[in-house]
Amino acid sequence: MTIHPPLPHVVVLATGGTIAGSAASATDSTGYRAGTGAVDDLFAAVPQARELARLTGEQFASMDSSDLTDEILLALARRVAELLASDDVDGVVVTHGTDTIEESAYFLHLVLDSAKPVVLTGAMRPATALSADGPMNFYGAVAVASAPLSAGRGVLVVMNDDIHSARDVTKTSSLRVGSFESPYGPLGTVIDGQPRFYRAVSRPHTSATEFSLASIRSLPSSGILFAHSGVDDSVAAALDATRFDVIVHAGFGNGTVSSRIVEPLEAARRAGAVVVRATRTGSGHVTHQGASGELVNGWISVDDQNPQRARILACLALSVTSDQDEIQRIFDTY
Repeated sequence: MTIHPPLPHVVVLATGGTIAGSAASATDSTGYRAGTGAVDDLFAAVPQARELARLTGEQFASMDSSDLTDEILLALARRVAELLASDDVDGVVVTHGTDTIEESAYFLHLVLDSAKPVVLTGAMRPATALSADGPMNFYGAVAVASAPLSAGRGVLVVMNDDIHSARDVTKTSSLRVGSFESPYGPLGTVIDGQPRFYRAVSRPHTSATEFSLASIRSLPSSGILFAHSGVDDSVAAALDATRFDVIVHAGFGNGTVSSRIVEPLEAARRAGAVVVRATRTGSGHVTHQGASGELVNGWISVDDQNPQRARILACLALSVTSDQDEIQRIFDTY
């Protein structure tokens, strides 16, 4: 008699999103409500996932991820950390709306002190749609989370059979099933329920970072200012009234800042805000001395973090330091 080893235990944290969404018609892939289904519905839709792992589920939230707050993100991170600390848990899958999945994944990638696999997944079509992508994405996520090969690779995002690093992945299309891409390519792929990895991320993550959930009670107030032609001086009044701790400027090209916005941002920096220069282009490095020249002295420049990831990283940086040089080091490191 052949004795099979016990299946790994994977906990599924469901947060809602399109993967749990429903519409009145099977041909309606846009006019749906997110987060109407429960984690047990997903288990029932993909019974094959139980062949890969011993699954238990938890309904953490039932929401559209566009409504995600930093408070909810912190609570999610703490719950995942609790699960990873259990000797009985081998991996975690988080089902999540695609609108903010990259931000949640990046935050978890930087604060979870564990080598156990953590995989986020979602869907571009609701569960009720013809050819819904959620079931296959979920199956792939369980396959990755239950595989020993996935350990130590940081937080991963599995979509459309691709395995992405949380450091790189971003949503690039409003509707395409193959919407998620990484500028340097995915880490690997899922084939017939088996993950295959071809590269690894070299930047620090999880247990190798300097960030600790235990030291974070709340995240600083933050916002992203998007550059566009025709921007006027009304931005100055808005920045003055808001008093963000972190302001990410999604600038033109190499982080270029309009001359009309330089002084409002500089005033915010003098008032104590961390001002970060990013680019709205979608990819690429932002150099310390961009087209704005000496006017950007004292501001932080991203490495290649997009604006939404830059916001997350700047908030985490403030949990360990307020020194500008150290914050710049953090952006150059992660």
